[in-house]
Amino acid sequence: MSTSAIPFPKASVLGYPRIGERRELKRAVEAFWAGKTTVEELEVTAAELRKSTRERLAELGLGRDDASIPESFSYYDQVADASAAFGVVPARFESLRNAEGGLDLAGYFTVARGQGENLPLEMTKWFDTNYHYLVPELGPDTTFKLVGSQFVDQFLEAKEQGFVTRPVVVGPVTYLALSKPADGVAADFNPLTLLPQILPAYVALLEQLAAAGAPWVQFEEAALVNENLSASADELRGALATAYEVLLAVPQRPQVAISAAYGGLDPLFGAVVATGADAIAIDLVKGAVPATEGLDLSGVTIAAGVIDGHNIWRANLSDKLALLERVESLGAKSVTVTTSTSLQHVPYTLRNESKLDTELKSWLAFAEEKTQEVVALAQGLTEGAAAIAEQVQDSKDALARRAGAAGVNVLAVREATAALKQSDFDREDAEARRVAQAERLGLPALPTTTIGSFPQTTSIRKARAAHAKGELVTEGYEQAMRDEIAQVIALQEEIGLDVLVHGEAERNDMVQYFAELLDGFAVTENGWVQSYGSRCTRPSIQWGDVSRPEPMTVRWAKYAQSLTRKPVKGMLTGPVTIMAWSFVRDDVSLRETANQIGLALRDEVNDLEAAGIATIQVDEPALRELLPLKKKDHADYLDWSVNSFRLSTSGVRVDTQIHTHLCYSEFGEVIDAIDALNADVTSIEAARSRMEILPELADAGFSRGVGPGVYDIHSPRVPSTEEIQELLELAVKSVDPNLLWVNPDCGLKTRGYEETTASLKNLAAATLNVRAQLG
Repeated sequence: MSTSAIPFPKASVLGYPRIGERRELKRAVEAFWAGKTTVEELEVTAAELRKSTRERLAELGLGRDDASIPESFSYYDQVADASAAFGVVPARFESLRNAEGGLDLAGYFTVARGQGENLPLEMTKWFDTNYHYLVPELGPDTTFKLVGSQFVDQFLEAKEQGFVTRPVVVGPVTYLALSKPADGVAADFNPLTLLPQILPAYVALLEQLAAAGAPWVQFEEAALVNENLSASADELRGALATAYEVLLAVPQRPQVAISAAYGGLDPLFGAVVATGADAIAIDLVKGAVPATEGLDLSGVTIAAGVIDGHNIWRANLSDKLALLERVESLGAKSVTVTTSTSLQHVPYTLRNESKLDTELKSWLAFAEEKTQEVVALAQGLTEGAAAIAEQVQDSKDALARRAGAAGVNVLAVREATAALKQSDFDREDAEARRVAQAERLGLPALPTTTIGSFPQTTSIRKARAAHAKGELVTEGYEQAMRDEIAQVIALQEEIGLDVLVHGEAERNDMVQYFAELLDGFAVTENGWVQSYGSRCTRPSIQWGDVSRPEPMTVRWAKYAQSLTRKPVKGMLTGPVTIMAWSFVRDDVSLRETANQIGLALRDEVNDLEAAGIATIQVDEPALRELLPLKKKDHADYLDWSVNSFRLSTSGVRVDTQIHTHLCYSEFGEVIDAIDALNADVTSIEAARSRMEILPELADAGFSRGVGPGVYDIHSPRVPSTEEIQELLELAVKSVDPNLLWVNPDCGLKTRGYEETTASLKNLAAATLNVRAQLG
């Protein structure tokens, strides 16, 4: 039985941003990594951020003493937090354990980032978001024990501040379902078989929280909505029943809320109800009201996730109230209002946006504004719609103005997408292209290149900031960028790379740069969202129909090419990635938006070719990220996503080489789509996973150029020549050497020049060694 009868709060959110409104946590963490501050100073900053978050959520209308405020802070990643709490440390980091078997904060960061020859944990996307989590490495001998106290410590910290909060923990089924076999463990090992071993650690956590007085705990079990996992629905159903039979039988425990975000819970909704959980949080933005025939809901609270935690558009409160009334008709013990997902995927607040168009701002809701929507809907649900009539009308008016605003629907753009025909998506035969491109480019075996960006130095950022403030005239800024490009070209020539890049010094971000130059987009000042660890992005906002007023990259590529006889890649971000890493509009189909962006990029690709650029890379690192969690939606998604890339790249000559790049996702389920992109060369993340994607490519009959990453740029470590050579030797076992390229996993923007130069020199040396082996 539970330790408290406090009902699940009428208004709540499933999680909240934790990086700070001005990225305070990012700066504090990176200062600690750089040795500029102590761990005690970092902990003080983190505690201040947690305190200010609780106070602000209370000001917005959430309760101080009813567990409505989620305790969802993390220094780096919520999955890594669970690993640390339960003593899951890879064998290569065994020496970092303390006397209790856990990690101190420095050790926690080392596991996340790697050290010396010890690779960090692999990262992959958290469901269908741009957030990356650290993948636990498990095997038959993995042991679990509650060794960390962060969950109870933060609850007690809040209690001392005058708050009763709700700890948020990745649930046992999801934790295991998102894990992977450790090194040396059979590839077909199923981490869910470890459920009996991990449950005692979760029981200990429940007992610890109960002793501290926590009335609720929220277990995140989003794996239940994801049909793309290796675990089947039956396996998840069985694991769910086993796990919660044990957890809910703990004599003294908090009440348990199971959260199933990011998609509809059907067909497992009945299985979750059958667990006897005290509350179930369901996503009613991407999911529908579940079928309840034959289910007894009289003992469970339904937390209805009607406010979108994954996008930034303002809700129609009238429609949401009607949806809540449908949920009430299911006969649950009670219905409360929450967000569809954690709000960690949206920026903090519109208060920090002084430059966004005032009318556009009236259509938007960031985390603070979404919290206010939740509070208003809870009031409307409790007291009746009349109690929030003003807010309801205001939302209707804003959405009506949005629908009729100039630029939202542009006739010429809609006519262009409507006129598309099959030939717009097709190129010549791949073998004919390969022969023509080989003659034009004259590259050696195993050609070396990089993915695009080079380090964004302090001087680059200062020049950009000064130009934005009007302190540096455009001519001076552009000369600074040309100087940087010249240095990057010279460095690559010195290292001996074969296909060069201009380094993207002029680009603030691989999506925002284009959003600032395309019609139909807006950018924010402080709309930061955590991507992984301390890495934050500022997603752009696609509010209207998209078109390209003028060329965006041509002059920079043309200048770079003028500095060398080697080919320089033109660099573009693809339509799917622009969409994935922006907040896209929700009033037209994704297919329509993808085709609009595809046509804009097609114009740019054709202009690059006309300027003499022989290789053009259109990056699609987010292709797998947007794959719907439900299999029934796969075919439509893969059709429009692949075709938008082909639309962008199919207008060039046979001897112009098209590259693409994909990174940090599980690609097995989209192998056919990767092939269907029809790129001449595909570079792909492979270093952390030690080339595990290559056998799948070989099995799929992939017959064009491929560049599996041999250098993990998301870690500060410098891979040795021997390490890179070993990965290349693995690669040539799966890929025809005539098709194999050599490159890092991703762009080098976040790295420093010292480590970048050393790593690329090792990459070039390893390539020469393998070329020699191949004769």
